[in-house]
Amino acid sequence: MAPDDKDHTYSPKFRIPRRMWEAYGTATARHGTDRSADLVDHVRAFIADHGNAHERAELAAAEQELAERRARKGGRPKKEPGT
Repeated sequence: MAPDDKDHTYSPKFRIPRRMWEAYGTATARHGTDRSADLVDHVRAFIADHGNAHERAELAAAEQELAERRARKGGRPKKEPGT
C-alpha cells in the first residue's frame, strides 16, 4: 500500500469454500470471537513469529496506527453477536 493512501484499513479479497467459511464463523463465535478478529490475530502472530526486521517494523507501525485511530474514535467498536 502506498504511504499516502487514505484508506488504511485494507479489505482483501480471497477465495475460500463457503462451507469452510461458514464453519469457521460458527467455530469462532462459539469460541467467543469472530472471523475478522481471529484472522487479524493470526496475521499479527505470524508476522511476529516469522517476519523479518522490515515486516516486524511494518507490524509495529500498523499497531501504532490502530491505537491512534481507536483513540480518536473512542476505542474499538463493540462486538456484535453473529458477525
